[in-house]
Amino acid sequence: MANLTPNPSYSLSIRFQVPNQPGMLASVTQVVSDRGGNMGQIDVVEQTRDSSTREIVVDTASTEHAEEIIQAVRALPNVKVLNSYDRTFALHQGGKITVRSKAPLSRQSDLAMAYTPGVGRVCMAIAQDPDRVYELTIKRNTVAIVTDGSAVLGLGNLGPEAAMPVMEGKAMLFKEFGGLDAFPICLATQDTDAIVEAVKNIAPVFGGINLEDIAAPRCFEIEARLQKELNIPIFHDDQHGTAIVTLAALTNALKVVKKSLPTVKIVINGAGAAGVAIAHLLLKAGATQIVMCDSKGILSSDRTDLNDQKRAFAVEQPGKLADAMKAADIFLGVSAPGVVTPEMVRSMAKDPIVFAMANPVPEIQPELVRDDVAVMATGRSDYPNQINNVLAFPGVFRGALDCRASGFTTSMYLGAALAIASLVSEDELSRENIIPSVFDDRVATAVADAVQRAAREDGVARI
Repeated sequence: MANLTPNPSYSLSIRFQVPNQPGMLASVTQVVSDRGGNMGQIDVVEQTRDSSTREIVVDTASTEHAEEIIQAVRALPNVKVLNSYDRTFALHQGGKITVRSKAPLSRQSDLAMAYTPGVGRVCMAIAQDPDRVYELTIKRNTVAIVTDGSAVLGLGNLGPEAAMPVMEGKAMLFKEFGGLDAFPICLATQDTDAIVEAVKNIAPVFGGINLEDIAAPRCFEIEARLQKELNIPIFHDDQHGTAIVTLAALTNALKVVKKSLPTVKIVINGAGAAGVAIAHLLLKAGATQIVMCDSKGILSSDRTDLNDQKRAFAVEQPGKLADAMKAADIFLGVSAPGVVTPEMVRSMAKDPIVFAMANPVPEIQPELVRDDVAVMATGRSDYPNQINNVLAFPGVFRGALDCRASGFTTSMYLGAALAIASLVSEDELSRENIIPSVFDDRVATAVADAVQRAAREDGVARI
């Protein structure tokens, strides 16, 4: 497998002091470069007649790679390393989110209105007309990010405390890209009934629920039960966010290779939450040939170990992933690192599309098949065509909350996907540009508008 590319997730800062002489900085940058580090910002901290203190930012490929670079700098003659630290861990110190008041509390009259006794009048107004909770509280703009920590990223069952950094990050993304206030709810239980009851009990505070990092197949039942028992939108991002962005990217990738969704053979590797949701949305969009695989191979009708979600996609063809990929037009990976070989890609149909979305290590490194694929996408930000759920969930919730949707429908997901795809114009479209940037400020608005239109057409919008 190819070495991982240095990236900001393994970014470090090194502060060092050297004699104020020509070539001293160059000796440091040279050793960083020789060991494969990607040099970023260089700041002068202090400079005197005798010495120079600088701080450099270096992207590395792993914790071990970072340590190797630090030690190499330490070993240089006349270089004194004053401090070094992991910038990712530094960013998380003390948490990444906070709560701030919207109204000032600078005098007695402010307190009398914001809290007792004035707040009692507002409480009575909501008690008399419960619908006013959307008008007079944070509910209309607030999302709960709920997890049990059972499937954190691709890291596995880490528990609720270890899930917190992801949920905080999610809350940041909701705010930055959708203008929504979101808060992590990390539950100390992995019992389906207990999770459902917990979410139902906190639901009065929130306008929507984003389920996150809950393992399959339990996540399917939790989402279905909450959708049935609550009147606010429930969204499992690992399922539907991934499916929306995958369909958006695939819509444009098919334009590049001049193929149509109803005519292509699609292989999905990974039959968990994301894989099943992708398959359902692709069928809604017009796909007709889907072969799904899990760690044991093709989901074939002769297998006796399939749950209900997997059984819905069982096909007659038995075999392994390599068998499924022969003559396939599209490979969509939401599975595990390194499970696809270059030979498997070369066995695909002409102009194959490969989305290797396992993160941080994809099913196959793009470098290994650069000349064998027509379009390549990953889940990583350091390659073109990143499949990133942040393109979907802020706008999806923005639209749902703005029209007070009682729930989500497949048409709302489809509308979101097509809205994202539409932001890449024909002039901009290429094999390395099939999806808009996550920093494109048109995305959330376009998605929200499409979600609202679909909600009204489906009769789930309440305003």
